Amino acid sequence: MHNPTADLAIRLARAEFNRALEQGDLNAITPLLAPNVTLITGTDSALLNGRKAQLLAWKREFSAPIAQRTTYLRTTEAITISQIEPIAMEYGAWQGMGANGKIQASGTYAAKWRNLAANAPQPRWVLEAEIFVTLT
Repeated sequence: MHNPTADLAIRLARAEFNRALEQGDLNAITPLLAPNVTLITGTDSALLNGRKAQLLAWKREFSAPIAQRTTYLRTTEAITISQIEPIAMEYGAWQGMGANGKIQASGTYAAKWRNLAANAPQPRWVLEAEIFVTLT
């Protein structure tokens, strides 16, 4: 059974994350990450465990001069919502672009989301895990 409300909420959260990455906005990223979020990078499989570790990595990225900064974009291709738990899986493609708009790297990703407000009127989807694979 498809859950269009959950699907839309996750797509909106992803769009907010993309906007935050583009604008270098740590404050907008923070509420989208579960405290124990895990991220596995696409090329060297570096493991970032926890919100604090991920925010430190983004802070380093955002501190680079804009002319040298890579901007990352995640494009959702599919979302599968669990029928028995307040979790979902997102699949998509990612790109890392230089300030000139040229794609420097790209690949695929999978992300696990959790609704922390499953019984509330407004959902609150946060990232629990992301894994990236660099393909080009």
